[in-house]
Amino acid sequence: MKLDLALLDTYRRAGHVTVPAVFRPEEMQALIADIERWGEEFLAELPPEKRYWYIDGGVKARQVLRKLDNPHFHRPSVTKVAADPRLVGLVESILGPGVTVYFSQVFFKPPEGGGPKVVHQDNYYFGPRDPEGIVTAWIALDDATLENGCLYFGEGTHRGPVYKHVAPPDAPFDLHVPADEAAKHPMTAAPGPRGGVSFHHGTAFHQSGPNHSPRWRRATRARRSRCRC
Repeated sequence: MKLDLALLDTYRRAGHVTVPAVFRPEEMQALIADIERWGEEFLAELPPEKRYWYIDGGVKARQVLRKLDNPHFHRPSVTKVAADPRLVGLVESILGPGVTVYFSQVFFKPPEGGGPKVVHQDNYYFGPRDPEGIVTAWIALDDATLENGCLYFGEGTHRGPVYKHVAPPDAPFDLHVPADEAAKHPMTAAPGPRGGVSFHHGTAFHQSGPNHSPRWRRATRARRSRCRC
């Protein structure tokens, strides 16, 4: 599977593009089942001093994970998806042949309280030597809608600099673009269906909304880079 020229042009112009139906719904449901098992195991063993970093503070009725890190190292089901030729082909349409995964995450964004993620740039977190050699592939495990917290992007912000991020004292994990700079760039919603993939440039401004719906908005993302081997 490859990006056609129109979608590739959209990515280069806007800094992101969403491709629907890369994976089948039943593939996503099987992945959800495995991730849920891992999440239950992880939460049961999570020490109190680390819960602050992993529990979604927006859900008050129970403790629910907001994320898990590097599932492609821990779950063969995610490793299989990350290496799937359909996904790899699309990534190589953007970066060229020979890519690798260097970081991945699962986001749960649970119903009726899943918290938002403020405007940020992936390249700030990792400081790649080649900013053009990075793309994030964000796979929708559930339908991502306006109501349950889909992604939003600042169109064309990938052509600008990477800004120093800040975080509130009570949420040091919530690094984000300073509010005055983020306010200069309108954000455009990018909903996507289950099994679709959003590809975005590492410098593109992006965020996600809160989930006030009764439905989950789970996703897994992998940051891909050109191989240096």
